[in-house]
Amino acid sequence: MPTAVLLSDVDNLCVAARDLQEGESVEIAGIRITMREPVRAGHKVALCDIAVGQPVLKFGQPIGLATQAIRAGEWIHVHNIAVGVRQQEYEKSTAIPPAPVPLTGHTFQGYPRADGRVGTRNYLAIISNVNCSASVAKYVAKRFTPEVLRDYPNVDGVLAFSHGSGCGMEFKGDYHRMLNRVMGGIARHPNIGGYLLIGLGCETGTLGSLIDDQRLVQIHTPGDKHPPTVARPAVLVMQDLGGTQKTIDAAVKKVSELLPQVNRCRRETVPASKLVLGTNCGGSDGNSGITANLALGVASDMIVACGGTTILAETTEIYGAEQLLMRRACTPAVADKLLERIRWWEWYTGVFGCTPDNNPSPGNKEGGLTTIYEKSLGAIIKGGTTALNEVYQYAEQVTAPGLVVMDTPGLDCVSVTGIVAGGANIVAFTTGRGSCLGSKPAPTIKIASNTPMYERMVDDMDINAGTILSAGRTAAEIGEEIFAEILAVASGKQSKSEQLGLGDEEFQPWILGPTL
Repeated sequence: MPTAVLLSDVDNLCVAARDLQEGESVEIAGIRITMREPVRAGHKVALCDIAVGQPVLKFGQPIGLATQAIRAGEWIHVHNIAVGVRQQEYEKSTAIPPAPVPLTGHTFQGYPRADGRVGTRNYLAIISNVNCSASVAKYVAKRFTPEVLRDYPNVDGVLAFSHGSGCGMEFKGDYHRMLNRVMGGIARHPNIGGYLLIGLGCETGTLGSLIDDQRLVQIHTPGDKHPPTVARPAVLVMQDLGGTQKTIDAAVKKVSELLPQVNRCRRETVPASKLVLGTNCGGSDGNSGITANLALGVASDMIVACGGTTILAETTEIYGAEQLLMRRACTPAVADKLLERIRWWEWYTGVFGCTPDNNPSPGNKEGGLTTIYEKSLGAIIKGGTTALNEVYQYAEQVTAPGLVVMDTPGLDCVSVTGIVAGGANIVAFTTGRGSCLGSKPAPTIKIASNTPMYERMVDDMDINAGTILSAGRTAAEIGEEIFAEILAVASGKQSKSEQLGLGDEEFQPWILGPTL
C-alpha cells in the first residue's frame, strides 16, 4: 500500500493513501517530507512551502489559492485554501483525442425495442403526471406483487413513477417542458415495455400537453404472427372516472391487460454498442478521483470503443474542470454548449445568493475534498479520455454515441433521474463516503473508492475500486472488472441496489423556478 499519491509532476501536494502521523517521514517521487501534523487518508499534504495567494495544484490544475502560508508536511484543507477569484481562459477543440481503437465481440442479453434501442430490464410503468395522482399510481403498483407477476416471468415489475409537482407552474414554461421531458423519457425508456398515464384532471401539466409535447405513442405487439401497431397512450383521469378508488380499479384492469404484451418480449444477444451508460458520483472523498472515478473512466472508454454511449453529468461538479472537457470537444460548437451551461449555472446560483462552490458537501470535506475545483477535477475522470461529442439539456433524449455531457444538478437522485430519463439503460455510481442510491428503471452499479468503506457497506457496494490503493491493483484492471459487471447486470444480474429494492423514492425530477 503506497503512503501517498502524486497525481501530476507539477502538483505541489500529494494525497495521503493511508492515515499519516505527525513526525512520520514520507517519500514520494524522490521528495522526502516530514509530517508536521496528522493527515487522514484521502486528505492532502503539502510537498513544498506554498506562499499566501499561491495556487495549490492537484491533477496539474489549480484547486484554489493558499489563504495562509503552508509549509511542506502540513495538512491542506478548508482552513488554509479557498477558491479565490476565478479567471479562466478557454481553448475550444484544441486537444481532440483520436477515436479509440474499436472494441469488438462484446455483447449482452437485452430486450430489443421497436425504435432500435435495447432495454436491460423489462418493466411496466404507471406514470403520474401530477402529485395529486401520485398515491393512486403507487396503490396500483402495489397490487402487482411478485406472486401476481409469477405468471409473467419476463416482466421485472410494475413501477409507479410519481413526484411532488406537475402544477403551480407556468404552462409551457421552462420547468413544465423539463418535467415533460422527464415523464416522456420514462414512458419511452428502453427498459419500459408498456405504460399507463394517470392524472387528476385540472393540473397545469395536463396529460394532453405531455403526450403532444413528447409525441408519445404506445406500441402494441400482439404476437409473432402480427406486426406491431401504434396507438395513443392509455390515459386515466381521476376527475373523469369519479375519484380515487374508481381510478385504481380501472388502472388495475388496464395494467392486467398490458402485462401479457410486456411479457412477450424476450432477452436476445445484442452488441455492447447498445449500452447507454449513465455515470454519477455521490458522497465523494479524496480517493474518488484516484481510484473509483479513474477506473470507471477506463470502463467508459471501453463502452465508447464498443460504439456505445457514456453520459457525464452533474454540471456543478464539472465547474472548475470544464476547460479540460472543452479542449476535448469534437467541435467548437459543442464546447460553446458546455460553456453556456457553465455561465447559466453562475447566473442561476447567483439569483439565490450562492455560488457553485457551496458544493462540496460537509461529508465530501470530511473525506478530504476542499473546493469545487478539486471535486470537479476528480469527478470528470469517470467520463474517460475520449472526445466530447455532445452536450444535452436535463432529461433530453441522448442520441449521439461516445462521450456526452448532460446538464444536471449535483444532487444524486435528481441528477440520476435526468440521466435515466435521457435514455441511460444502466448506471454506474461511484462513492467514497458510502452513498446507497438505486435507480429505476435502470439498474445501478455502485463502486467504492476505498476498501474500509467497501467492507463496512458491502451489502450496498458492487465493486471495490479501493484495492487500487489497498492491494496494488491497477485502474485498468478495475476498469475491466467494471466493464464486465456492466455487461452482466445489463444481461439480468441484479445489482446490490436491486437486491435491496431501492429506486422508487430516488425518482426525483429537477424542480426549476417558482412554485406558483
